[in-house]
Amino acid sequence: MARNYAREYATYQGTPEQIKNRASRNAARRKMEKKHGKAALNGKDVDHKDGNPRNNGHKNLRVTSKSLNRSKK
Repeated sequence: MARNYAREYATYQGTPEQIKNRASRNAARRKMEKKHGKAALNGKDVDHKDGNPRNNGHKNLRVTSKSLNRSKK
């Protein structure tokens, strides 16, 4: 069964809440790139310690490996 990307975007990724979350995650990455340098984030993710992607406080962000960050639930 093929994946229906248009439907997936319309029902989940394109919702106003998900657009705000994505923008906030991008802002967190830019903030950490400014602090640590772009090279320090190659192959890494920016982790929100409390799990809230809209909380971009400097005490809530850390650089972690992709596998560690994406395994968190």
